[in-house]
Amino acid sequence: MKNLILLISITLIFTNNYSQVFVKDNTFIYAKNVVLFDKGNLELSGANSNLYLRNEAQFIQGTLTTSTNKGIGKLSVFQEGSVNSYSYNYWCSPIGNASASIGNEPFGITMLNQPTTVTASSPANTTHNFTYNGVANPLQIEPYWIWKFQTSLTYAQWSQVSAASTLADGQGFTMKGTNGTDATNPGESVANNTGSKQRYDFRGKPNDGDITINVSNGNLTLTGNPYPSAIDLSLFLTNSLNCTGVAYFWEQDKTVNSHNLVDYRGGYGTYSPVSRGGTGIYVPAKFYNYTISGTQLSLISSPNNSYARFFSPIGQGFMIEGNASGSAVTMKNLYRVYQKENGLTSVFEKNNSSNSSVTNQYLPEILSVSGFDYTTVSTTEVPQIKFNTLMNNLAVKQIVVGFDPSATDGVDHAKDAKNPTDSAPLDMYFVLDSKEYIISVIDFDENKRLPIGFKANAEVPFKITVAGIINFSQAENVYLFDKVTGIYHDIKNNEFEFSVPAGVTNDRYEITFKDSALTTFTNSISSISIVQNNTNQLLKISNPNLAEIKTVNLYDISGKLIFSKTKLDTKANYEFSTSSLSDGIYIVKLISNDNQNIGEKISIANRK
Repeated sequence: MKNLILLISITLIFTNNYSQVFVKDNTFIYAKNVVLFDKGNLELSGANSNLYLRNEAQFIQGTLTTSTNKGIGKLSVFQEGSVNSYSYNYWCSPIGNASASIGNEPFGITMLNQPTTVTASSPANTTHNFTYNGVANPLQIEPYWIWKFQTSLTYAQWSQVSAASTLADGQGFTMKGTNGTDATNPGESVANNTGSKQRYDFRGKPNDGDITINVSNGNLTLTGNPYPSAIDLSLFLTNSLNCTGVAYFWEQDKTVNSHNLVDYRGGYGTYSPVSRGGTGIYVPAKFYNYTISGTQLSLISSPNNSYARFFSPIGQGFMIEGNASGSAVTMKNLYRVYQKENGLTSVFEKNNSSNSSVTNQYLPEILSVSGFDYTTVSTTEVPQIKFNTLMNNLAVKQIVVGFDPSATDGVDHAKDAKNPTDSAPLDMYFVLDSKEYIISVIDFDENKRLPIGFKANAEVPFKITVAGIINFSQAENVYLFDKVTGIYHDIKNNEFEFSVPAGVTNDRYEITFKDSALTTFTNSISSISIVQNNTNQLLKISNPNLAEIKTVNLYDISGKLIFSKTKLDTKANYEFSTSSLSDGIYIVKLISNDNQNIGEKISIANRK
């Protein structure tokens, strides 16, 4: 048997002199820790023609059309999941059925194998297990948990695939992991499964070329990286104008050992490229629970898992949302790169606390089909401000405003990211075009005001603060402005706690970068003071410069109007009784005849 063995850490490129890679029967190519770059097609002609990718070796093809790969031989590439038998990973296969037909072919889980040596594997058992659990050794994949999702927003539109080989190239799928362990090590850095990290051997014809992914306006599609190499996810999202340019990644609470939907705890992390000059913004998933019909319920926890998403590794699945521009996006070889998994730029749901560190402020040279200069990509985080909100003392929701000079104040493709949890009963978000967003990217101006919305199923307490300001020094102040009370609350240096009424509150609050009330008062109104005298149960307003006051409003902390005083004579002092009011925090809002506002928080404690 003649074999081409590549064991050293170099880059092997099949140049124009080798526009086609042909592997005849009873011959294999073994690639370890290298990239094979083929500018033409691949033919694995015989049943025993194989191409083995090991120790993060990858196979890149540079053709710019549809695939012309063919042959009944198989490419073999490993990838590891990150969950046990009760949790899902989202996948997208790098291979399909191997046949003499030209082009990409459908995939099914019968093409997954359990590695036994560096080249040998045993087919996974894909028959139904009455426990609904996958097993690590011998490898058994539970077919019940193989589902796909295309151009929909409702849970009911998940379509079960099971063990059928009907997944088109570029079509993502769900798969739960396995229980148990497998100590077999087929020459990799770790064994097949040391616990909840099952290794799979994908064997089949490698996907190549242009791949059409159907989308529709406002609906989600499960897709992913369909190649036996990494892809530049940022470039794919930036170039794909028929989707929003944002990717969503499923995360699940791996401590919940149940197959019952009502016990699930999970949610979607959100990745926005922002620009080609940086690695983008990722907002970690928040975990929710669900009804038996898949309706999202309460926010349960905020694990704050931070993952690298600029590149997507082999097998990674994710959701994209279509827009009104068209009915499909195209995955292309143009997006393929040689990038090993690491915690900085590319990871298959492994926390970025892994063994990577930033030693340079820019990416190194990276082999790619596009020829893009990755040394221009900064590895420092995109300038941003993170906002955390504790909702009903249950869990924290995070939203992020990013700063980019090319951004507009409207919705920008591959920048602003919709909220992945718009059905949650408790929520907070930016309001853009009357929709909910978790990432808002703007060109900074201290005069800008960012509408922010809140949602609650009953009147509950919310507490908001700036969680972090990263690589950005222009925002000297950050406020939450209450348009009802006219008060600016400093959330850069403090937490602000307030009550959110039942329902949706989208038009009351704004994030601002300056307190306009401090700069617009005339001398007459600036001298006004507002004091609560609890001994005498009186609200007292001192007006020494005799400013003309049009209205005095009193609100409770939820924004409910308690009283409104109008037709006020111009006087040096005003007094209003508070004897009938309940103890608590209230907001006084004073409006002058020239429509200047003063707001003041008071505490009423009536002594009985």
